[in-house]
Amino acid sequence: MINKGKCIIFSAPSGSGKTTLVKSLLKNSELNLCFSISATTREKREGEKEGLDYLYISKATFEKLIDSGDLFEYEEVYKGIYYGTLKKESEKLLSTHNVIFDVDVEGGIKLKNLFKENALSVFVKPPSIDELAVRLKTRAKDTDHSIKLRLEKAKHELKKEKNFDITLVNDDLNIAMETSYQIVNQFLNN
Repeated sequence: MINKGKCIIFSAPSGSGKTTLVKSLLKNSELNLCFSISATTREKREGEKEGLDYLYISKATFEKLIDSGDLFEYEEVYKGIYYGTLKKESEKLLSTHNVIFDVDVEGGIKLKNLFKENALSVFVKPPSIDELAVRLKTRAKDTDHSIKLRLEKAKHELKKEKNFDITLVNDDLNIAMETSYQIVNQFLNN
């Protein structure tokens, strides 16, 4: 019997595959997982849906959420672009489900420190910076300038993997999905 109200936190440098892994875990109904939808001030990308991928809000609205203390965590991930986890939404989900968070590295550390033993934090790591560069270029979602910024940020984020409970190297997506399922299932059943 899986305990309800536990937190699963997936963090990684951009392009490492964390969102793909999170989506694969959400398909396993026996895990009783709900997705914590982050708020962001960035523009919606092609194929993304409001209220499913993110809550897209203005910078002014986001800053009001910061001032009112309505976020568990937030980060200005790139200049002028904020991401954060809404307290009210996450607390509501945790009352009936296990909640999975797909957040940046700093956000993952903050959530783990907040939820402590009630959370499993997973750092998804690319096999190398060179492979990460290939993935970012291949997904064709970012400009060359944006890719350069993401790679610079990734080098700093990779140094923070020690702050997570588990590091998962995503060098084979099928193996990474199976490993993700095993570690999350084990955590939820303890």
